[in-house]
Amino acid sequence: MTLSVLGSAGCSGDVNPMKEAFVGAGYGPKKVDAPDFVETSRRPGGTYMPVGKDEPKRAIRARSSEAQKSLEADLEGARTRNEARGKTAEGAGKGIAKGLKPAELPAE
Repeated sequence: MTLSVLGSAGCSGDVNPMKEAFVGAGYGPKKVDAPDFVETSRRPGGTYMPVGKDEPKRAIRARSSEAQKSLEADLEGARTRNEARGKTAEGAGKGIAKGLKPAELPAE
C-alpha cells in the first residue's frame, strides 16, 4: 500500500522521484544527452505545438476540384495505356517461349 502511494505521488509532475532514486542508486536507464544534430533540429524551448493553435500556412496551395479531376483522368489514362502495353508484351512473350525448352541442370 505504501509503495503504491509513493509510486503514484511522483507521476503528477515532469520529475518522478522514485525513478530518480532508482537511477541514482545505479538501477534503470542512465540519462543520455542527445547528439548535436538532434539538439539543433528541435524547436526552441523543446515543447510541442500547443493544442488549439493552427499550424503555419503552407506555401503550396491544394489543387482545385477541377485540377484534381484532371489529374485523376490523366492517371487513369496512363494506367489504361500501361495495362494495354503489358498485355501486348505478355502475348509476345508467350509466342516466343513456345519453342523453348527449359534448361537442363548439370549432373553433379
